[in-house]
Amino acid sequence: MNAIRILEHEHEAILFGIGLTEKALARALEGDASAKSDLGELVDFIRGFADACHHGKEEGILFPALEKAGIPNAGGPIGQMLAEHVQGRTYVSAMRAALASGELRTSFAPALAGYAALLRAHIEKENEVLFPMGERVLDAAALEALGAEFDVHEETVMGKGEHERLHAMLDRLSARYP
Repeated sequence: MNAIRILEHEHEAILFGIGLTEKALARALEGDASAKSDLGELVDFIRGFADACHHGKEEGILFPALEKAGIPNAGGPIGQMLAEHVQGRTYVSAMRAALASGELRTSFAPALAGYAALLRAHIEKENEVLFPMGERVLDAAALEALGAEFDVHEETVMGKGEHERLHAMLDRLSARYP
């Protein structure tokens, strides 16, 4: 499958996961104890799927191919995306620390708000700017080959069946947070 289509599809899942996290936080702040537990699962989704899997594919496979094809890293769109990945990891670390300390209102909520705003803008830039650039510099065969590399990355980093497990978790939680 075309690497960019894969990443765009993953963007939809990431945005859906962020929305569920916002809904679970609202319920947790109202005193719903199970929602607090769900926040832990959702942050694990963000950490495992959005960062290790998705951003890992971009950082280790797509971005090097784009750079090799002439899209600049330093001072260019790839460098900006990489910097935003680092910033996102800072927010995720803050969310994890807030869950451990129980500081949902004062620590988790602002970290989630920052992460959500960052990722929504980040995904828009990738979908509307970087990915179209990539499709101009990489032909269909190259994008298919990168997609095959994504499959190897996913199985290596996440393990067999983990992608499906995480999507099932999103489906399960979507029933709780419509």
